[in-house]
Amino acid sequence: MADEVYPEDLRYHREHDWVRLEGDEAVFGITWFAQDALGEVVFFEPPAVGALLSADTSYGELESVKAVSDIYAPADGEVVAVNDGVVGSPELVNSDPYGAGWLVRVRLTNPARLDALMDRDAYVAYLAGLDQA
Repeated sequence: MADEVYPEDLRYHREHDWVRLEGDEAVFGITWFAQDALGEVVFFEPPAVGALLSADTSYGELESVKAVSDIYAPADGEVVAVNDGVVGSPELVNSDPYGAGWLVRVRLTNPARLDALMDRDAYVAYLAGLDQA
């Protein structure tokens, strides 16, 4: 598994998903915290290319040896690509959650929605609050 890290260039959703903005598109994935909580990921059920995603709603599932977990869209948009590498080798989510383990590429329909997401420092503080609960 990858070392615990939360890159500065990402925005974070309270359901432990991340967004990397790349022009008018964004890449979605799950955080180190999420993949660690899931354990060894063994299956990724992605949305179809062309699917419309709504912020805060499930767009797919990751299955691990411990559980099945919904993946939540951190922003609105249309799926333009699915990471076939993760479909074929779901363990990439564990070994490289911010690189080779990305899940979908989305053409954003409301880029301003990203402003409502947490930056790295806010997400780390959010995680610290979860530890206190």
